[in-house]
Amino acid sequence: MSVVEDAPQRIAAMAMLTDAALAGETIGLPAFDALRLVAAETRLPARFAHDLIDGFRLDGEGWRPRTEDDLLTYCYHVAGVVGCMMAVIMGVAPDDDAVLDRACDLGLAFQLANIARDLDEDAGAGRCYLPSDWLAEMGIAAHDVMADRDKIAILARRLTSRAAQFEASARDGTRALSFRSAWAVLAAAHIYGAIGRKIAAAGAQAWDTRVSTSGAEKLGFIARAWQEARQRGACPEAPRNAGLWTRPRGV
Repeated sequence: MSVVEDAPQRIAAMAMLTDAALAGETIGLPAFDALRLVAAETRLPARFAHDLIDGFRLDGEGWRPRTEDDLLTYCYHVAGVVGCMMAVIMGVAPDDDAVLDRACDLGLAFQLANIARDLDEDAGAGRCYLPSDWLAEMGIAAHDVMADRDKIAILARRLTSRAAQFEASARDGTRALSFRSAWAVLAAAHIYGAIGRKIAAAGAQAWDTRVSTSGAEKLGFIARAWQEARQRGACPEAPRNAGLWTRPRGV
């Protein structure tokens, strides 16, 4: 949560090394050399890596969302695109937009749950990812978002409700994955979904302690996900909700 003074320089260096790695150059740094190998093996689109770097850039600039669309665009750049990248690594074709949309949906669900859980921590660091339109609607001051926890709890439930919609959409995307990959993705969906539901249920007390899932809960979700992964093709695939926000299409 610390602030760095040279964020633009660090991000520029990251972008330069990413370009070099994607061009097939050996960098000498494990993260970038691993990216070079994985991108070559999976045909990972370069635009996904750059979309992720844009997420760092937004945070480095101290950006804040004004609308819900702004918020979801940010969530795409820091998490939704990670879902797309993971799907490609798990064997999804880089041009299979239908499946990649579902993978993006899960990343969005995760990030929305994270934002809801970390509202108090972010506020303490001078950050706020709630749209300013939402804050104005509730009469919440942008410089003191946690002053009225009852009002913030309403917005947190809005975040977790959106997260649940994206999570539900993402589940159909696991049909395109191998059993092991689908099992892992469904387990993660259960774990993050539970965090969102706990935040919504806790109301104004959601930030008294950090919301998490216990080891026993995680084991239960893993077992449940195993069964779901086995049965994921038993029902017809539901069309993706046309009303859900959709990631930007690259070139």
